[in-house]
Amino acid sequence: MPSLRYERQLWAKGLTRIVGVDEVGMATLAGPVVAAACLVTPEVRLIRAVRDSKQLTREEREALLPEIRARVTRIGIGAASLAEIARLNIYHASHLAMSRALRQIGAYDHVLVDGRRILDPSFAPGKHTEIVKGDTKCFAIAAASIVAKVTRDRLMEKLGRRYPGYGWEHNAGYPTIDHRRALHALGVTPFHRRDFGTVKMLLAREAQLALGLTEAVAAQA
Repeated sequence: MPSLRYERQLWAKGLTRIVGVDEVGMATLAGPVVAAACLVTPEVRLIRAVRDSKQLTREEREALLPEIRARVTRIGIGAASLAEIARLNIYHASHLAMSRALRQIGAYDHVLVDGRRILDPSFAPGKHTEIVKGDTKCFAIAAASIVAKVTRDRLMEKLGRRYPGYGWEHNAGYPTIDHRRALHALGVTPFHRRDFGTVKMLLAREAQLALGLTEAVAAQA
């Protein structure tokens, strides 16, 4: 269960403005990667129900969001677009989204971030700590994971209304069976990540078919 242990260690050193950061959408076939940052101070009260967003239902996450907003000092949200994911790769794009979330926070003393080594220059050496599986251990990171997940799920639901049939309103763009079947039946949308999994395979197949058609036409000419 997430606790305030990491935050208290930093508060004891006089670092009172602690930010937890997490991202969501790394392994999806569609949509941006979204990050959230939650600033907490020694006055914050732990929310016992807060945990890794993946351990909660959508209804539980939605119910916790207003309480998180009321308890933490400040929230920042950032995202990286499909074009940025394609240009930078998903690893660096996720760090870009996190740095954008951090910029919305303003002044802070230290960052606790979920995951392994962070290379983005926005995360200055000595001013951040990476915690493996931090969303299961650290309250500020777990709160950020919920904010990021709710934000991205709502976005994917809106995109799902524009592109019905892919199930984004319930699968959020992840490679579920119904999503992959829809890709085969309906094709690739502008919001699909063209270098990922089934999307990449379908585009390669289309390119091969187009090449074969071109060669057939040229042979008949």
